[in-house]
Amino acid sequence: MKTTLQDKTKIQVEDLNFFYRDRHILKDLTVRFAENSITALIGPSGAGKSTFLITLNRLWENLPEARMSGKVEITLDGLRRDIYQGNLPVTELRRQVAMVFQTPNPLPMSISRNIAFPLKMAGNRNQEEMRHRVEQALKMAYLWEEVKDRMNDDARKLSGGQQQRLCIARALVLEPEVLLMDEPTSSLDSTATEVIEDLLLELRQHLTILVVSHYLDQVKRVADRVVTFEDGVIISS
Repeated sequence: MKTTLQDKTKIQVEDLNFFYRDRHILKDLTVRFAENSITALIGPSGAGKSTFLITLNRLWENLPEARMSGKVEITLDGLRRDIYQGNLPVTELRRQVAMVFQTPNPLPMSISRNIAFPLKMAGNRNQEEMRHRVEQALKMAYLWEEVKDRMNDDARKLSGGQQQRLCIARALVLEPEVLLMDEPTSSLDSTATEVIEDLLLELRQHLTILVVSHYLDQVKRVADRVVTFEDGVIISS
């Protein structure tokens, strides 16, 4: 379905239920998220926030004994898509709905190859184009000036904050429309956290961002909207 200019909904979730083995983790969730906004997902540990994120890119499908019901629609390339219909390959979905995890996970390779890796996996073999997109992704992640003279260094030698920005750049290199972030600053010091927060505010111009956070001060600084989870349900939004 083609979206209209008046319809600013990027993600629409209806009657979502998620089960892992005999546990009912997410219960009858219905919620919408606006495009070009930052939504903070808050609530106690175990409330279902991180699980909710992985229903938006089908990452949970790698978990044995997990199942879900309900509908998730995301507007991608101007078209509202039901992401669980068979005509949307999961590889294409994850290209457009990227995820950054709580703990930075640089690959055991150079900075340059870390960022280029998703491009290669997507079949891009144009070296000049890849170099350009790697540089652009690093600039978007506020990391280019810090690493441009050591692109062949092992990415694991970067500081924690730099590693997290590297992982953000790696997510951005495929030019996604949605960015899912699961407590992206929980392992960082205050200086690195401030850089990530500034980055999120900048990225909001281009992306729809959902971020799980336990830090209420951070939520106040970056979020346009707060959605509160408790025991697998949304209690306020």
